[in-house]
Amino acid sequence: MNTPTPTPKIQIRDLFKRFDGAALNALEHISLDIAPNEFVTFVGASGCGKSTLLRTIGGLETHTSGELLVDGQPVDGPDIHRAMVFQHYSLYPWMTVGENIRFCRQLAAHTRNRTSSDVEAASGRADALLRLMGLQASEHAWPNQLSGGMQQRVAIARALMGRPGILLMDEPFGALDAQTREVMHDLIRHVHKLEKATVVFVTHDVEEAIYLGGRVVLMAPRPGRIDTVYDVPFGEQRDQDLKHAPEFLALKREILGRIRETAGMKTDLEQLQRLSGALATDSAAA
Repeated sequence: MNTPTPTPKIQIRDLFKRFDGAALNALEHISLDIAPNEFVTFVGASGCGKSTLLRTIGGLETHTSGELLVDGQPVDGPDIHRAMVFQHYSLYPWMTVGENIRFCRQLAAHTRNRTSSDVEAASGRADALLRLMGLQASEHAWPNQLSGGMQQRVAIARALMGRPGILLMDEPFGALDAQTREVMHDLIRHVHKLEKATVVFVTHDVEEAIYLGGRVVLMAPRPGRIDTVYDVPFGEQRDQDLKHAPEFLALKREILGRIRETAGMKTDLEQLQRLSGALATDSAAA
């Protein structure tokens, strides 16, 4: 007996996005289904539109044409069920760690039809997220007293506070050092397993994209479009040693090679030489 295919959590059909006055579409012919509880990562050369697509899914940008559905409904703006985590932590400096995490629930507490049991459940949810993120000892600390990795943990906990069905992450670990980033990789995989949200994750780091994702979507620039979708064949149980496995490194080389091709570069050296040439031309013109 065939298992029925689950209804996609996110459906994108022939989506276009053009900014006012732009010569090219920022996004063109984007079509993709993302399943419930799937972890999908997006990579690509600068200017390929991956962050624009993420913001469009989040309702922070509007698309020009095409169809974008979440749970079968058109996206027409931000929604509490689509939470975003950015590279910059955007914590409120006048609030403690615990207050930052509880903030969205504090706003909801002033809406109609809120009961004392709702408030109690929210408090329990915040305590659970503090434990999950390893933040219990820092609950009463101020954001400027925390490391970058700890601040990003607070930002993720705050995004999860409302139990979003979709977690949208725009290079959330890009500003972290390599060791902290590895810790965050395992943490976010653990969070995804427990919370069962659909995660859409944008990154420039191909190794990060492969380690985290069930699929890697490679976008090409000018105009932004989906070039290739790679299924990641390493299962759910992963550890840092996987990054050194021959199969992992082979997939990484393949994706990196394709990114260079879509950007019109055969090698990183060629890209550096072109950049150096452009700088020399600008200097001569000045």
